[in-house]
This record gives sequence, C-alpha cells and structure tokens, in this order.
Amino acid sequence: MDVFSTGNTAWVLVCSLLVLLMSIPAVAFFYGGLSKRKNVLNTIFLTLISFSILSVIWVVFGYQFAFSEHSFYGFIGIPNNLFLKGITLDSLTGTIPTLLFVMFQLSFAGLTAALISGALVGRLKTKAWVIFISIWACLVYIPIAHWVWGGGWLMQIGALDFAGGTVVHINSGVSALAVALVLGRRKDCSLIPHNLTYTVLGAALLWFGWMDFNGGSGLAADGIAANAIIVSNAAAAMGLIVWTILDNYLVGKPTVLGAISGAVTGLVAITPAAGFVDVPAALIIGDAAPFVSNFAINYLKPKLGYDDALDVWGIHGMSGIWGALATGIFAVPSIGGVSGMLFGNSFQWDCQFVSSLTYFLVFFIFL
Repeated sequence: MDVFSTGNTAWVLVCSLLVLLMSIPAVAFFYGGLSKRKNVLNTIFLTLISFSILSVIWVVFGYQFAFSEHSFYGFIGIPNNLFLKGITLDSLTGTIPTLLFVMFQLSFAGLTAALISGALVGRLKTKAWVIFISIWACLVYIPIAHWVWGGGWLMQIGALDFAGGTVVHINSGVSALAVALVLGRRKDCSLIPHNLTYTVLGAALLWFGWMDFNGGSGLAADGIAANAIIVSNAAAAMGLIVWTILDNYLVGKPTVLGAISGAVTGLVAITPAAGFVDVPAALIIGDAAPFVSNFAINYLKPKLGYDDALDVWGIHGMSGIWGALATGIFAVPSIGGVSGMLFGNSFQWDCQFVSSLTYFLVFFIFL
C-alpha cells in the first residue's frame, strides 16, 4: 500500500512551483528576447495564454484521460469522473498526495504548449493560437502523456522517459515543425533578437527550473533525485561549452546566444535519461546534443525550407530524439533498474526508437 511521506511531498511541492518558472516567466523571457521588438508582447502573451488554457483543460478532464486507472487498449484513459472528482485530500500517488501529482503534471503540460509558440512568432493571431492549442491539448498531449506515463502502450512495451524528453520536448518540437510547415514561410524571415538580456535571463531561469523538472520526476527526495540533478547540470554545462566551441569554428567567435542554446540542448537531451544514466553518460549526451541541433538548424532548415522561427524543432525536437535514443544506449541498471545497449540490452534501444518515431504521428494529425 502507498504510504504518505512528508519529505517526498515537500520536495515535489517545491519542484512543482519551481517548474512553473519554466513557463512563466522563463519561456516568456527566452522567446520574448529573441523576437522582434514589435512582436515581443504578443510572443510573451502566447506563452501565458497557452499555459492558462492547459491548466483549465488539465483539471477539467485532461488529467483523468491521461492518468486513468483504466485504458482503452493503451491509447487513451477511461475516466471515472471529471473535474478531479473522486480525488480526495487523502488520495495518494506513490507517497505524495494525488492532487500534488496532478499539479506537477499540469506544469509539464503547460510548458509543452508554451514551447510550441516559439515556432510561430510574428505570424499567428491570438484567436487562432487559442483554437490551435486547445485542439492540440486534446488530440496530442493528453493521449501521448497516457501512452508514456499513464499506463498506455508505450509504457507497456518498456519505453523510458524519466522527465519528459519525449512527452515534452520531442512532442513540442514535432508539433512546432508540423505547424510551421502548414503555415508556410513568412514574407520576412529575418529575425534579429531585440533584447538578448531577456533571453539570457529566461535561459538562466530555465536552467534553474530544469533541476526541479528532472529532479522531481521520481516523486521522491532520494538518490535518484540527486542523480537526476547532477547529471542534468553536467549535460547542460557540457552543451554550453561545446556550442561555444562550435560557434568559434562556424561564425568565428563565441556568442552568448550560442552558449545558452547549447545549455538548453544539453538539458533537453538529458531529460529522458536523467533517472537512468550516470555522469560519464550525461557528459556524452550533453556533448553530442549541440552537434545534433546545429545540424538541424544550419543544414536541415535551409535545405527543407521550413520556417521554424525560434528553432523549436531544431533544439527541442532533435535533441529530444537524441536523448531518447541515448537513454536506450547508456541506461545503467544500478541507477534506474534498467539496462541499456551498453549493458547488453539492445531491446531497450528498440523501445526508445519506436517511442521517438511515434511522435511523428503528429504530422498526420496536423498536415
């Protein structure tokens, strides 16, 4: 039987509140600083309204469909009731109150929606965004959260995603790419950041919040949480260093935008693996992520001609895929209880590959 833990509850309470920083204001500042001056308020508003919409949907019916005890063939949950009815103050998920688990998961849903807005800067009216994000929440995020975390078919086959590398980052990246392709190219595709100070502030808040994003995902204040935090920080630091070196080679000098982009790619890539890998693996994951995202931004984007304004696909989608696959390679049995390919379990990599490929179903929903 589940037994209530005050320590675990206090830890996840703090993590839930700090993860909110990643949507409001971290993503708002990060995207707002990268946009043109005339678009900055609209850009910030898109993140705020998307988080609010997901918050309402989540407590009305989203959580019940994503995390119901009963599932329709592993594709969507079958709720017993809506509006969180039936969840009492004494209801537990693991060792924490279920209401707290609902809030923790709500912050992930809101963040995923906010991330997508970066691909649409300066070319989508608020009304259209509200309609889109509401439909996306129902048709994409809620079913995928069920597949991976709510007992759905990807969870049943053994796919791993400790803190949202697939549910949040591949999901937002693929969704952003699909919408960018539907909308087509802007007349003026030049996008010179109007205030990098805002962006650096947003990145710093993201880095800080990410420790709770990953550290709280085990729902316990224990060694797994400590490991998740230290490997996340290591991957972020390595990503920043590697992207700085790449900038020095590609553009002739290091840039602050490149540095913070590198940190974000490292954080994205380590997210699905944070509860399963050790520090050496984290450094490798953080090292490779900037190369993967640079390839998408500097080669795939010009080659394919899609207009992803703030490179949501290039950073979150591509590094998220790398992180998911890397989890299947580097998972250490002594940490998360699951072996990766390096420890003789090639099946785990197969599960991660299937999980990553599944997100491209978003294309067929929106294209």
